[in-house]
Amino acid sequence: MKHVLSALVMNQPGVLAHISGMLASRAFNIDSLAVGETENSEFSRITFVVSGDDRVLDQVRKQLEKIVTVVRVLDFSNQEFVERDLMLMKVSSSNGQRSEIRELVNIFRGKIVDVSPEHVMIEISGQEGKIEAFINLMRPFGILELVRTGRIALLRSNDPETETENAAGDAPNE
Repeated sequence: MKHVLSALVMNQPGVLAHISGMLASRAFNIDSLAVGETENSEFSRITFVVSGDDRVLDQVRKQLEKIVTVVRVLDFSNQEFVERDLMLMKVSSSNGQRSEIRELVNIFRGKIVDVSPEHVMIEISGQEGKIEAFINLMRPFGILELVRTGRIALLRSNDPETETENAAGDAPNE
């Protein structure tokens, strides 16, 4: 089973290396990883997907919480959340099927962001299943290159306390 975890961390050099090294040293495989600054520049959010049962997930969470630069770890399992993945793809358009490609891009609510005589570049965001379905539909046209961001996610909760508001006044790992 895949689990989505979100770690609010101090925004400083070496945090990602420390976390990924810890996970690798304990043989935890990361299926997806995305990191970026939050609304508060003191913090970054690392969203990652790990595979395993609840025991594995609990071990990952506990190990992350031991790291000094990790402020808070959230497990999105059994909670409502919104997730997205972003993909850029170059597809061959030299065989005259540009209009068919454009139609599929529109159906998937994507955008053509670059055009050349030989290919089109497509941007699509959405849930992992949507991205995978689009990739499978594009294979017959000839995918030249593909890159994905990894999943990002936020809880749908209406909790008035946001993570970064709480974290700004907290010492790490309280």
